[in-house]
Amino acid sequence: MKHLAITIFVLGLSAVLFGLYHGASFSYGEDARMMDWDHDGPYVFQQGNTLSVEYIRGNHHQGFYTDKQLFSADSAVAAYCYFPLDSTRFGFPILPGTKKPAHTYTAASKIFALSDIESSFRAFRDLLLNNGVIDQELRWTFGTGHLVLAGDFIDRDFSATQVLWLIYKLEQEAAKQGGQVHYILGNHELKNMQGNYESTSPKYFHVSAILGKQQQALYDTNAVLGKWMASKNAVEMINGILFTHGGIHPDIAQRGLSLEDINKITAQHYYIPFYPQAGKSNAQLVTSTKTGVSWYRGYFKDNPNQRDIDRILNHFKATHIVVGHTLQSSIRRLYNGKVIGIDVKHPKDYNKNFPAKTSEGLLIEGNKFYRCSDSGSKVEI
Repeated sequence: MKHLAITIFVLGLSAVLFGLYHGASFSYGEDARMMDWDHDGPYVFQQGNTLSVEYIRGNHHQGFYTDKQLFSADSAVAAYCYFPLDSTRFGFPILPGTKKPAHTYTAASKIFALSDIESSFRAFRDLLLNNGVIDQELRWTFGTGHLVLAGDFIDRDFSATQVLWLIYKLEQEAAKQGGQVHYILGNHELKNMQGNYESTSPKYFHVSAILGKQQQALYDTNAVLGKWMASKNAVEMINGILFTHGGIHPDIAQRGLSLEDINKITAQHYYIPFYPQAGKSNAQLVTSTKTGVSWYRGYFKDNPNQRDIDRILNHFKATHIVVGHTLQSSIRRLYNGKVIGIDVKHPKDYNKNFPAKTSEGLLIEGNKFYRCSDSGSKVEI
């Protein structure tokens, strides 16, 4: 019996150590403020020329209601966003219309890239703050620099609304200083646009009910955030560096598809869920959950050879490709340094983890690449 107990203990310990080695973690210490939805929002919808701006009010004990105001969709509307964990509040204008970004950019003075925040507002804010992208008032301080957000900024946690409105706000402020925010859609943005909520916090089902809507309304084409997200690209190139969420499959280059082709095809399918069909069309290749640019994990799972990577880069006249989606223990370079994986485990807003998670971002200055921590330190990689 003693030997059996020892064997079970050793096997259990081995399983834990194996899990920790491969990125597993344990959550504990949930903060009750994750259920504080008073002032949550804004949730903004357009019907014709009318903009409906709504905030959640109330609490779970006495019930909820909405603070709703109507405005003309042709004018800027002053709004605010509130984060209950530390009472952070920031204001911004909701602007009429959306503008489709370009797919290729040059002359960025600095590039700061991160991915897979997954609705963790505090981790997102603190990483930007401690690396000089924003100040304590959440204002853009990165000048003419470019901030690249390589997908999966929603789902899993309770602060998707706060994360998205901060991106929306910084996009406006960066443009005024000659900088740029590049919000590149990942598979979790697409899931929400397509009605797949398997990874979404239950909060947003309840928020939809409070608003008197189906959950799909939060990001459909009548929602300002949905229309804004639908204007974004799936892949962009800055100073010869490709940025996308999952990766570019070698067959995409082999078929001669351009960045414009990829973005056009993906945009046409933002609200159309993928399911395998007969044939191997370009649309299947670009949007598939296996080979699509927002889903592909092949650089880390399929072990393509260096020639495949070089063929992709040569086709797009690029020097490197930066991707999220596939979790890394730390930001790292592969394939002679030409592929850079930047998906790391960011801390969550309302619980703690063992081992503790720390955020990282990628800073690019000229030909140098730096791994930047959430404390502001940086190491060349």
